[in-house]
Amino acid sequence: MESLIFPYQTELAEPMAHYMKDHFPFCGVKKPQRALLERPFLKESLDLPMPALLQEIFRNYNKAEREYQYYAIDLAQRNIQRFSLEDLAALLPLLAEKSWWDSIDAWRKVFSTWVLAHPAEIKQVYHFFYQHENFWYRRVAINLQLMFKEQTDPELLAQAILVDLTTDEFFIQKAIGWALRDYSKVNPEWVKEFMQQHSLSKLALREGSKYI
Repeated sequence: MESLIFPYQTELAEPMAHYMKDHFPFCGVKKPQRALLERPFLKESLDLPMPALLQEIFRNYNKAEREYQYYAIDLAQRNIQRFSLEDLAALLPLLAEKSWWDSIDAWRKVFSTWVLAHPAEIKQVYHFFYQHENFWYRRVAINLQLMFKEQTDPELLAQAILVDLTTDEFFIQKAIGWALRDYSKVNPEWVKEFMQQHSLSKLALREGSKYI
């Protein structure tokens, strides 16, 4: 499989880096253009043996520019139906590399997509992240069931939130509010009761209450 090389566009690279607080360099390729450039490579990736696919994901994720991390995650997402639980677990170290909300939330979607296709394995995947020492992994535990609707396991949701109820970290409190807000669309009474029983941060309470 040939390597995807993103063009460097100085006029866009700097503003895109600034938007991400200058944590990462960018090539300056916006999402619509990136999607077009990725398309043939993602299609070709479907024929790669799993070891080669994982190698390609890791190789791109380790490149400097942020677009390559996005591409690596897109490779995983495009091939997610091919992943075994062991293949999925092999991706876990990447969540600790170049971590920020954009990559973590994209990885969360990968794991969520797999769980929706393998609902019997939800607890095993959830425990990849639950009580992890790295708060970015715990953000995934909290938001793992986003958009699961009636398939949401409220016990796992509550468990993930309670671990971080008093954690003074914006991205954790935002995740708590996001998870509660999403679940309130299908089970508002549960969310109301949970909020009444526990002392949530102002941020989590405001976000979680948006639809109730």
